[in-house]
Amino acid sequence: MLDNALRFLKAHNEVAFATSEGDFPKLRILQVMRQEGHVLYFSIPADGSVFRELQNNPNVEILSCTDNVSVRCSGMVNFNVEDSMKRWIYDNNSALSRQYASYDKLEYFCLPIAEVDYYDQSCTPPSLLHFDLIAGSYCRDAMQRMIFY
Repeated sequence: MLDNALRFLKAHNEVAFATSEGDFPKLRILQVMRQEGHVLYFSIPADGSVFRELQNNPNVEILSCTDNVSVRCSGMVNFNVEDSMKRWIYDNNSALSRQYASYDKLEYFCLPIAEVDYYDQSCTPPSLLHFDLIAGSYCRDAMQRMIFY
């Protein structure tokens, strides 16, 4: 079932991306530039607020949804992205090359997903699965997890 959530993310790569600034949540739409298994890659302006917020607090949450399915993921980002991955992201996203003269004008980070909630309202009763990738476990009890959604 975790595979369903990861496939959903790959097919719906525009996500609501939540950071924090001090005690206040900050939410914006970002595009997942590449996905390898349960690791998501992003690029952002080096002089932007997202970069500053992630430097202060690397804990994030993302949400992707369409129709009756949503996938929510959380984890801690890191900026240890190989140069070859940075180049691939830049070379394979035409919007980046239109806005930035070179791949090194951006910051790149990855999100190794720690937890995933896969919520499907198309079935009766709705299905909510929680995956903890750190512990290697999942919870199938929709009613127990529903209060957190």
